Amino acid sequence: MFENGQQVTVETADGNDSASSFDLRFAQVKALLQKEFGETAFRSWIAPIDAVSCVSGTLSLNVPTRFIRDWVKSHYADRIRSLWTQHFGAIARVEIGISGKKAAAPAAAASGVAYETPAIANENAAKDASAADFSVALDPRYTFENFVTGSSNEFAYAAARKIADNEKVSFNPLFLQGGVGLGKTHLMHAIAHSARASGRKVAYMSAEKFMYDFVRALRFQDTMSFKAKFRSVDVLMVDDIQFICGKDATQEEFFHTFNALIDQGKQIVISADQSPADMDGLEERLRSRLSMGLVAAIHPTTYELRLGILQSKCAQMKRELPQDVLEFLAQKIASNVRELEGALNRLIAHAELVNRSVTVDTAQDLLADLLRSNDRRTTIEDIQRKVCEHYSIRLADMHSPRRARPVARPRQLAMYLCKQLTTHSLPEIGRKFGGRDHTTIIHGVRKIEELLATDPMLRADLDSLKKAIAA
Repeated sequence: MFENGQQVTVETADGNDSASSFDLRFAQVKALLQKEFGETAFRSWIAPIDAVSCVSGTLSLNVPTRFIRDWVKSHYADRIRSLWTQHFGAIARVEIGISGKKAAAPAAAASGVAYETPAIANENAAKDASAADFSVALDPRYTFENFVTGSSNEFAYAAARKIADNEKVSFNPLFLQGGVGLGKTHLMHAIAHSARASGRKVAYMSAEKFMYDFVRALRFQDTMSFKAKFRSVDVLMVDDIQFICGKDATQEEFFHTFNALIDQGKQIVISADQSPADMDGLEERLRSRLSMGLVAAIHPTTYELRLGILQSKCAQMKRELPQDVLEFLAQKIASNVRELEGALNRLIAHAELVNRSVTVDTAQDLLADLLRSNDRRTTIEDIQRKVCEHYSIRLADMHSPRRARPVARPRQLAMYLCKQLTTHSLPEIGRKFGGRDHTTIIHGVRKIEELLATDPMLRADLDSLKKAIAA
């Protein structure tokens, strides 16, 4: 079999050469990597990998560019070797070549933006600086009209509305802070919709996309157009800024972009799951800049707010559910708005498919898994707290760079428990441990796995902690 002009061969575990079997096996490895590292990392770095051969203990792979090769080599090659060895037989090394076929740049893969070659990027640099917009697509559902306010979010809503209405405000930046599914992204999209409608040029993106665009500019030696593009906007909006914690070069560029826009009187809106003061891995000068404006916290929803959201959602969908069912949902699903809306959608779909009205008993049956999850959901913060209590260390030690064993070993055990007891991806866990890279989490998990095989005291600690977390 030939692929990309090269013959593909494989030595399978049973000794028979089979290109189709080889392709299938590597597809299984990629699926495992996708589950382990998350969808964004998979689309950006793992999906472009082509399997070439597995001969004499060497797994040969191809990627489209040198940049992707270097990234895969440093971040994923060891894990690929480990997974192949674990499932299909031992290999000594992984070699990564460059196929030269055209592929999307990492930023494009992550965001859906069309890839530009260096020549096209240079040609369009001037256009970028004056284009009407260059941010990611906005969700048409996320408007101010569809945002239900209550005591937990009215302050953030009022601040967002002032910026959207182009009123002169005394705060810059606006920093929206709150947990997952509480409405930060909804408010960000609502601001962007309104600002665009008023003729202002808006750049809205995740911090991850900002970093990928910056990396692409470095790769193509085109940082000048990158700077011009971001400095030409009227409103810069960056979601999940905690993603750049610990990434010094990206923080440096964002710091200069921030200062340039503030000096020009342009508006900046930021969101994160923590306040600037609580973020580990954030440079002090950037922390100071982010704190200089207004930090507006979005708190967990109240029962009344959740009920209002459900009623508003039903009105938008032109669907009706009995009031006692809506009250049941508002009472039982308190984790976040996304799960609340998901539960409502599930009940409405059931009613339409089976042509039967929904009762509280029906809701209990249909949402049993979700209700159990909300009755007791283990969070990363829960695990960190219990581990700190068990080992008599500070919660700050979970986020700090300290490597002393009395701190490092409990931190690794907490990482291990997070991997075992939560559904969070490795990058998500890493962000909760001071912005650590996912490879650090993998190392911590493997270290604990090794020690559990030989250390009965650690096994006893683990059992005790699992009981405490489940209590």
